[in-house]
Amino acid sequence: MASALIALGGNVGDVRSTFRHAIPEIVTRAQATLAARSADYITPPWGEEQQPPFINACVAIETAIAPRALLSVLHEVERMFGRNRAQETRWGPRTLDLDLLAYDDVSLDTPDLTLPHPRLFERGFVLVPLAEIAGDRRISGRRVDEALRAVSRDGIRPLPSAE
Repeated sequence: MASALIALGGNVGDVRSTFRHAIPEIVTRAQATLAARSADYITPPWGEEQQPPFINACVAIETAIAPRALLSVLHEVERMFGRNRAQETRWGPRTLDLDLLAYDDVSLDTPDLTLPHPRLFERGFVLVPLAEIAGDRRISGRRVDEALRAVSRDGIRPLPSAE
């Protein structure tokens, strides 16, 4: 089984409900087990700043499917929850954004998938929840908790438990 790290984000609709329903879909479709789930965090928009804040979280799963197959699962789950990549603005509003951050220690650079995620170490909104569940994990030789110290956490705050 491989250990995969996935970032979740969204700012359209009831994002926390979307996460609660999307995570089991990911696990089922990826024939995976959920190893860890971070809290939900409210975060300022990134890239296109004239939009509502986002909610972000991360999960760790154990799966036997290959990285590209897992990426296909993530895209399928995004579509289930209303995302249409062909009709959206880059970094714009979305119901659900799922990014495959890392898959074991795999390094991959293809037109459809780069592992680890190429902007992973630039984004506080990813590193804050990721450090919560995998702070001591090394990705490309860097510990997640150490990478977090190098990015801004401005405006990122945990939300109360949704349960």
